[in-house]
Amino acid sequence: MDTQAFVSTKTGVKGLVDAEITELPRVFHYPPSTLSNDKPPENLTVPILDFGEINNEKDIIVSKIKDAAENWGFFQVINHGVPLSVLEDIKQGVRRFHEEDPEVKNNYCSTDVNKRFVYNNNIDLHRSSPMNWRDSFVCYIAPDAASPDEIPVACRDAVMEYSKHVMDFGALLFQLLSEALGLNSEILKKMDCLKGMFMLCHYFPPCPQPDLTLGISKHTDNSFLTLLLQDQIGGLQVLHKDYWVDVTPIHGALVVNIGDFMQLITNDKFSSVEHRVRANRDGPRISVACFFSSNLFPNSTVYEPIKELLSDESPAKYRDMTIPEYTAGYLAGGFNGKSHLSKFRI
Repeated sequence: MDTQAFVSTKTGVKGLVDAEITELPRVFHYPPSTLSNDKPPENLTVPILDFGEINNEKDIIVSKIKDAAENWGFFQVINHGVPLSVLEDIKQGVRRFHEEDPEVKNNYCSTDVNKRFVYNNNIDLHRSSPMNWRDSFVCYIAPDAASPDEIPVACRDAVMEYSKHVMDFGALLFQLLSEALGLNSEILKKMDCLKGMFMLCHYFPPCPQPDLTLGISKHTDNSFLTLLLQDQIGGLQVLHKDYWVDVTPIHGALVVNIGDFMQLITNDKFSSVEHRVRANRDGPRISVACFFSSNLFPNSTVYEPIKELLSDESPAKYRDMTIPEYTAGYLAGGFNGKSHLSKFRI
């Protein structure tokens, strides 16, 4: 089976599992060198931040965010205020849609860039070799949100409710990140970092030969900030000090990671780092990634390193760019693990 043959089935990776395959098709095989998984030292763990006392310990939390954003590019947040019931509902909604009959899901297959909800939007599908072991759908939330009628009934209410909470929590995070930079708490909001947001909802079926492939190949995110909800199966890893470190699932936690745009506007003060998802014999694994980025939608805002962060000793490291300009190049490059940021370095 080649890529085109797989695409033409329109049944996704789940269709292969439903067909009870026992051997992984060659198009999913990764070179062994890209699958290395040396065990990291036990002291390398992704930071966990507790927002439960944010009203009383804001300065401490801001300091911890600063450290995590500078040194890891990733952190997990517990007691973030999003109800557990909302988290469970979105995971169940994503699973319900992906487990619909193929005829139902195929109604949402499209290459139309104006669609606000698209199934099998495995964004690396047509340009990544090898392919990733996952099915996906994308739903645009801002600035031009999908209407309720555009979202499948299986996940409609869950998507709409969860997205409201993510936008609110995102606004808080951008305030705290602004303060972690030593700047006015509203600066990132005023730069329209909250202007765009879309959800990419993944379904990783159990894999018959998980040691031969990846759920998502290594990459950085073309966003200002990404919020991820993952279930308890695990598989997400972040590259830190040349080790792939597990982002261990914590019930009720949200994973936060710095995106490429944030690294650019902070002039490398915050780090956008490579991460990946390993395939697994268990499953299905569900994850919901919310990207604060207007992506390819028209957005003429020009972004460059924040002037308040620059000095003679710390000049700008990047030229200016627009989000559509960056995203077009990012997508054209494929998921090769190399940050597209290097193209914008001065």
